[in-house]
Amino acid sequence: MSMTALTIRLGDEQFAVEAESVREILDVVPITHVPNAPDFVSGLINVRGRVVPLADMRVMFDMDRPEPDEDTRIVVMEVDMEGEPTIVGILADKVHDVTTIEAASIEEAPRVGMRWRPDFVRGIGKRDGGFIIIPDMGRIFENAGGRSAPAAASEERPAL
Repeated sequence: MSMTALTIRLGDEQFAVEAESVREILDVVPITHVPNAPDFVSGLINVRGRVVPLADMRVMFDMDRPEPDEDTRIVVMEVDMEGEPTIVGILADKVHDVTTIEAASIEEAPRVGMRWRPDFVRGIGKRDGGFIIIPDMGRIFENAGGRSAPAAASEERPAL
């Protein structure tokens, strides 16, 4: 089965996230940094009055983290975490396009020879003679602390 994907750039690499999970694409907005949050979670952003955790996948893939520039975007998407849909934002160095990646061109991530953790990669797609990494967003967010960090920061706490 083919995959309709939003292609983004992180560093020098092309990534593809399922287009159906993307809610919107934003210019960089003010980020509220959360003390003691994991490096993966850059902070919290306000998306139409809703508190949304902002993640930097470059941390999980051990990539350089340049300062945002005019091409940097925030991709707001819904990720399934432990069976629960969760709204998150991810930083992208550049957003390219929505494309179809044919199932026949998607292969399982090799266990060796990759700089990324293979358990964070659903597959590797081929497009225009190059490779597109298809990350396992649910696993990345669950592994990064799951509800304990990003989601818990946005939950209301009962008054004591």
